[in-house]
Amino acid sequence: MRSQSNDKRVNSAKDLDVYRLGYELAMEIFKLSKHFPPEERVALTTQIRRSSRPVCLNLREAWAKRRYEAHLLAN
Repeated sequence: MRSQSNDKRVNSAKDLDVYRLGYELAMEIFKLSKHFPPEERVALTTQIRRSSRPVCLNLREAWAKRRYEAHLLAN
């Protein structure tokens, strides 16, 4: 018996469960960082928010490069 998750068609990186989870976590980080103390808002908040964004961006970049065999081979 096949599970329903195996029946999903993935057409883009946004269809990946890991992408959705990364996006949800980035949004949660953004919401939580709104409640940081004022003295931490500038430096710490900015750094935390910036570090959460590349997760989804890296997944999209890897998805775009998945068809190029040379990209997957070690140099």
